Amino acid sequence: MPSPKLVPLVLTDDERRTLTGWVRRRTTARAQIVLACAGGGSIASVAAELGVSRNMVSKWRSRFLRDRLEGLSDEPRPGRPRTVTDEQVELVITRTLEERGPGQDTHWSTRSMAAATGLSQTAVSRIWRAFGLKPHLVQTWKLSTDPKFIEKVRDIVGLYLDPPAKALVLCVDEKSQIQALNRTAPCLPILPTTPARRTHDYVRNGTTSLFAAFETGSGSVIAQPYRQHRHQEFIRFLKLIDGAVPKDLDLHLVLDNYATHKTPEVRKWLLRHPRFQLRFTPTSASWMNLVERWFAELTRRKLRRSAHRSVTELEADLRRWTNEWNRNPRPFVWTKTADEILDTLAAYCQRINNSGH
Repeated sequence: MPSPKLVPLVLTDDERRTLTGWVRRRTTARAQIVLACAGGGSIASVAAELGVSRNMVSKWRSRFLRDRLEGLSDEPRPGRPRTVTDEQVELVITRTLEERGPGQDTHWSTRSMAAATGLSQTAVSRIWRAFGLKPHLVQTWKLSTDPKFIEKVRDIVGLYLDPPAKALVLCVDEKSQIQALNRTAPCLPILPTTPARRTHDYVRNGTTSLFAAFETGSGSVIAQPYRQHRHQEFIRFLKLIDGAVPKDLDLHLVLDNYATHKTPEVRKWLLRHPRFQLRFTPTSASWMNLVERWFAELTRRKLRRSAHRSVTELEADLRRWTNEWNRNPRPFVWTKTADEILDTLAAYCQRINNSGH
């Protein structure tokens, strides 16, 4: 039997303004469901769009049609009556989202919000946890100003998602200024109830740079440490790659815009080796180079807690760790399409423009 035709959901201007405000302040999912249904979406399409169940969409759609805005409030529950009202919750959320902290503070704390609203610190903490608010945290971001940003994103993502036949895609970069650090006293091992411990101070024993080429298909790595990272070392590393990869394969290298990669000497070498094709990431977009993900693994699993008495010892350790990685390499699978990346950035730019700051 076909499902019955849905009763149209039509909003007044006041209801639409109220729901739009609620999307940011309270009953977020419920308000989103009603707004999406009012836009003509079916129960199935709204559920898929918002990532909720069909039963949830049907429930709040029906309650809104029956009781309008009042239907989106929680129904009375048994037990002790609430001591914090909806108005107080809304006040905490609104001030958290729209105001800075008291005086010259840059953000709210539970204590300052409790003093400003007359609630207890525990109540403020519960409200923030319920709505996922963390005023003490801040994340950094940077937008690329590369005039060819879109073209480069499509080019590199295309290499990751659909690599050319008879070719390898290598993500290449240098991890520079790796320090050979040694602690001033031996590290103490982990014990039950006690983490491993080491001295706060250390001795610097020199630095090295690690050139690495991460093969996107298999996850294997070609890596070589050098004491400097000039164009001379970059050409030596290109020669190392040339000798390690079978001659019948073309090579597509994803690199950043570091000046060492674009010197006249490098260009001359590339003209004599036409199987090398360099693809440059947009400026300020190192997140597009998968070798950075491998460098993160190297830092987390080896460098952060290692001690080295000399640069020679550090370089030998880097080679051993790379060889061990290549015994069982793990590729990092790129999943986002270029359109998805560009849509996400466009939405983020829109949020910035509308933030009022």
